[in-house]
Amino acid sequence: MRCFARAFGLAILVVLAGCKQPQPPPTPVPPAPTASGYGQVPSITASAPGTAGAAQRFLVDMDVPGQWWTLFHSAELNALIDEGIRANPDVAAAQAALRSARETLYAQRASAYPNAQGSLSISRQQVPTFYAPPINNRNSEYVYGVHTASLDVAYTPDVFGNLRYQTATTAAAVDVQRFEVEATYLTLTSNIAATAFTLASLRGQIEVTNRIVAIDRDLLKLTQTARTYAQAAGLDVLTQEAALRAAEQSLPALDKQLAQTRDQLARLVGRAPSDTPIAAFDLASLHLPEDLPLSLPSKLILQRPDIAAAGAAIAQAGAQVGVAYTNRLPNFSITAQTATQALSLMGLFGPGSFLSTLTAEAATTFYDHGTLKHREASAIAAYDQAAAAYQGTVLSGLQNVADALAALRTDADALRAAVRSAATADHALRIVRYQDEAGEVSQLAVLNAEQTYQQAELALVQVQAARYSDTAALFQALGGGWWNRPDTAPYTR
Repeated sequence: MRCFARAFGLAILVVLAGCKQPQPPPTPVPPAPTASGYGQVPSITASAPGTAGAAQRFLVDMDVPGQWWTLFHSAELNALIDEGIRANPDVAAAQAALRSARETLYAQRASAYPNAQGSLSISRQQVPTFYAPPINNRNSEYVYGVHTASLDVAYTPDVFGNLRYQTATTAAAVDVQRFEVEATYLTLTSNIAATAFTLASLRGQIEVTNRIVAIDRDLLKLTQTARTYAQAAGLDVLTQEAALRAAEQSLPALDKQLAQTRDQLARLVGRAPSDTPIAAFDLASLHLPEDLPLSLPSKLILQRPDIAAAGAAIAQAGAQVGVAYTNRLPNFSITAQTATQALSLMGLFGPGSFLSTLTAEAATTFYDHGTLKHREASAIAAYDQAAAAYQGTVLSGLQNVADALAALRTDADALRAAVRSAATADHALRIVRYQDEAGEVSQLAVLNAEQTYQQAELALVQVQAARYSDTAALFQALGGGWWNRPDTAPYTR
């Protein structure tokens, strides 16, 4: 044993003496964003009377709720999102991928421990008589059985940290997949909310458009009658008919969009389009959240799962550099084997049946025409790529928040203008109706005023839906509050 230890130590010294040490890998530290805000952000938006008209305040010290969709106070929306979390196959696929990554990590960790294998073999052997005399003179050949039981133990000392870097790679892969799961949750809940708001908006638009079509038909009839009595020109009839056809043409497009949106919502909640119809709800049944969180960029990088996943990808790329770095260094292995061999099972553990082997090996690559060197350079370039991708993901996150804030500000202004326009059109319609009762105007003037009012109502429905959708977009841009969700279990590797 003393001779073995000396030989093994000498082999290590010889290998290390002939090995040129490469540079160590970089330390993966995701760079922090330098931005301190999102540009000019008002503390409160404009307000307007009616549906979705409340002023919204942006609070820097407010955390993002884990179930932010409940702030809209819609039981139907809550039920849809709960169903989607339970039944959407994308969520199940992401969770399965996370379980797979964890099991891979457990398997990789086990490689740092000795590996033991046992075997038992029984063979029947036959040799010519000139190798050994026959047991039975009637046999011309010597036939006997060999029974072998062995135990092999192999261990790879992690002298330069290669196994440690491989374990760090798989651990970072688990982190990436963990945040991919949270990104899947966030995308799903945000898409369900946005699609539900679009569905409610389309129903409102179709309702208003049907009223506009009915008014245009009455206007066309009145114009044709006026043409009969030479009180309107032929061009007036054609102009009014063109307006009617344009309104009628918009209905199939809205119906198509409604059907496709309904199918999309069914897919998001894990249903087939032919399953139970999606519960209907309108914009008036929703509550617009008035207090909204506004996380600073320094917190945003911790909240958004895509940024967190990009940070974990940097750690993974850095560990890969470590793997490539240590692949250029010597590697060592120790193998021990003990076995027993006998002509019968009963004799396996008898005297004189045991044999053993102890092997120590040290190996390194002296010449490979730069293969390992270039692999390390490739890993370093991949690390630089991951760092640049992280920066791009951070910038995209900041852009998403800034865009959502700008949308909420302009949505509030647009809603105020739309409410004023609808109020003005309604006031004009009331006056025309009073004049019609007094016989001062024709029915044609009443229908024109009614048409103007319905057009204003159509624009109002679209702006109201935009406020709900862009509010949901802000929660998504801020990370969705997954860290506060009650069904998120503490994460351990």
